[in-house]
Order: sequence, then C-alpha cells, then structure tokens
Amino acid sequence: MERIRRLAADSVAYEPLEGSSEGPADTEHAEQSRYSRFEYVIFFLLGNAMLWAWNMFLAAAPYFRSRFATSEWAVRNYQSSIMSVSTVTNLATVYVLAKLQKNVSYPRRITISLLVNCVTFTLLAFSTFALKNVSVPVYFGFLMIMVLAASFATGLNQNGVFAYGAGFGREEYTQAIMGGQGVAGVLPCVVQIASVLLVPMETHGGQDRSDEPPAASPKAAFIYFLTATGVSILTLLAFLHLLRRRPGPRPKSVLENEDDELVDLPHDKSVSLWTLFGKLRYLAIAVALCFTFTMMFFPVYTSEIVSVNDPQQSRIYDPRVFTPLALLVWNVGDLAGRTAVAIPGLSIGHRPFLAFLLAVARIGFLPLYLLCNINGHGAVVHSDFFYLVIVQFLFGATNGYLVSSCMMGANFWVDVDEREAAGAFMSIMLVAGLAAGSLLSFFVTSS
Repeated sequence: MERIRRLAADSVAYEPLEGSSEGPADTEHAEQSRYSRFEYVIFFLLGNAMLWAWNMFLAAAPYFRSRFATSEWAVRNYQSSIMSVSTVTNLATVYVLAKLQKNVSYPRRITISLLVNCVTFTLLAFSTFALKNVSVPVYFGFLMIMVLAASFATGLNQNGVFAYGAGFGREEYTQAIMGGQGVAGVLPCVVQIASVLLVPMETHGGQDRSDEPPAASPKAAFIYFLTATGVSILTLLAFLHLLRRRPGPRPKSVLENEDDELVDLPHDKSVSLWTLFGKLRYLAIAVALCFTFTMMFFPVYTSEIVSVNDPQQSRIYDPRVFTPLALLVWNVGDLAGRTAVAIPGLSIGHRPFLAFLLAVARIGFLPLYLLCNINGHGAVVHSDFFYLVIVQFLFGATNGYLVSSCMMGANFWVDVDEREAAGAFMSIMLVAGLAAGSLLSFFVTSS
C-alpha cells in the first residue's frame, strides 16, 4: 500500500496537449485530500457495486432463456433487448447528469443509485417465484423495466462515483474504482464455471440432460439476484460510514492537503462539456475507443469461438465451460491491467497522446480473433493457448490498463475546481464507448 500511496507524488514528466498551452494544474499536489486505506477500500466497493448488478444479468442468462423457452422471438432477442435498453438508458443518464453540475450533491446520487439497485434486484429475486406462471410478454416487459431501472442506477452511480472520487484529487481512489469494476467481472465467471463443473453429467430417459445448467433454475436465479441486493446494501452502509467519518472532503469550499491544512477553494461552478473535452480530448477519446473496440469484438467472438480440442477429451473443452472460461480469462486480464496502474510509473495518464495511439492500436486484435476457431469452422492457429492467452488475456489487459490510466490521469489536466466535472465527463466518454461498440457489434456479427 505504501507504493500505491506514492502514486500521486510520481515525478513522471507531463506531456502537454498537442496544440494547447494547457497543462496540469499547478496546485495539484498541494490541494489533495489525505490518502486513507479505509477510503481506498470504500471506493473499491463502489466500483465493484457499479458493475456487479449488470454482471448478475449476464450470470442469469440461462434462467432468462428458460423463462422465454416457449417464444422463439423472445429467446432470439432478449439479450440484444437487454443490451439496447441498458446502453441507451445508461448513456442518456450520464449525459443529462453531467450537464447538471452546479451545486450538485454527488454523494446523494451515489446513495440513490444503490437504493434503486436494492429495490430492483429484490423485485427480480422475488419475481422468480411470484411471477413464475405469467406469460412470456408480461415477464419480458417486466424484465425490460428492471433493466431500465438498473441501468438508470448504474448511470447515477458512474456519474456520482467518478466525480466524487475525482474531487479527492487522489489517483489511488480512481484506480480503486476501476479495480472494483474488474473484480465484478471476474467473480460471476467463476460462479458460472463452477456451476457446470460441480454438477455431474445427468441423463434422463437415455438423453443427456447436461445442457440444463443449474443456473436455469429459479432457486439459482433467486440467489444471483439477492446477491446483487446484498452487495448494494453492503456498499451503501460502507459509503454512509465514509460520509459520517469525513462529511466534507469535497473541494467545494475547503480541502485538506498533505499537511492536514485547509486550503480555500472556489465554490461549485458549471463547466461546459466542450471545455472539458478541449483539456482532456486525447484521454477522453482513448477511453471511448477502448470500450468501442472491446464491445465490438469481445462479446461476439467470445460467444462464437470454441476449443480446437474434442469436448469428449475433457469437460473443459465443452462450450458450456470453454466459453465462460474465455470470459474469465478476459476479465482476469482486464483486472490485471487495472491493477498494474497502481505501480508507480506504469500509468500513462500523464501522456495522453500516447494513450490515444495505443487505444487506436487495439483494433489490431480483430485479425487475431479471425485466426481462431470461430463457430467450429477451423482455426488458422490451432491452439487454445493462442486464443485464451495471446488474444483474450492481452485484449482484456490492454483494456483495463488504458482505461484506468486515462481515468486516473484526467485530474492532472484540469483545474482543482473542475475535477468533479471532469470525472463525470470521463464517465460519459466511457459509456459512449460502450454504447458505440454495442451497436457496431451487430455489423461484426453479420459479417
């Protein structure tokens, strides 16, 4: 942790934005909140809760498929419907909230988002029994409303957490948020793999029934959804404790510096998104591009690429295990990249143009995916190691590393009283990349 604490004091040379005389704020080191391990853990929990709810929708996919089994249209379209409702709602929410900056209470937005998640996933949990016999159209409509509510909460959470964390002026806390998001991607994959491997192959009437995973049962879905509720409640309690412990760490009027002195700062002001883009353009575009390429390639090819080995040799080669294994490897890489930036000197947030170039270079993973065994049609490179490690792990690692570097580096390129607005703005670019990549993935699927 001592190494992490030295992050903000890193002496990496700053790289001015091309064509601009603006650079990092002169008072950035003097006007920082004091580092706290306790606060680091709270921000880690907030980052974890930010994506945990969404990952519960992914983990419950077999259950949704079983609920829609009698409707071919619903089975074919429920995943794309969830993705569309989620990304559109999320993007609209963070955009509107970023425009509403003056005298805003970011802690209130965080609190509301966690409460909405608690209600949403509690309703989903009890719907596994209370709505067990409703028609497919009724449950489909109910699910879309729940997705809309959860996406609205995620937008509130993203806007609030990134802005609130940026106000502390500590890179460590932004890294904690990004690391928490990474953990939220890893754990559901582990649960999904375990749910298949721990259940023996079953037959019924001479037919293999192993294609009915335990996740399709109402009891498993009930646990999944209640887990999301529990994570939200735990995070809410921890966050409220943080507010009671340090009710005024925000740079709204005063801020504590490294010597425990209070520094007078300007009151809240509204900063235009265009002004923020002018100061953060390379970092902002890099974040958007990272998630655009990620959402274009990662979900599509991960679901289509199968092992080059015979599934009869080992259950690990079975698509029901191999696909979530590939998801796990990508998420482990993503988490590794997010964690790596905690090492002093590794973050390139101080070199925005380099971050932009590396984000553009990630399009080079597309031909690598095309070398793998897509839909069992044969692989140019006959190796699961190549697919899992060279392609999936590195694609995830570059995503986590670049996005975390950019989000952490944003504070250095804006004035102290613009940090919260900058955090909210960067969350817009993050969500915009997710939305763009999700839409463009339809062209990758059809190609």
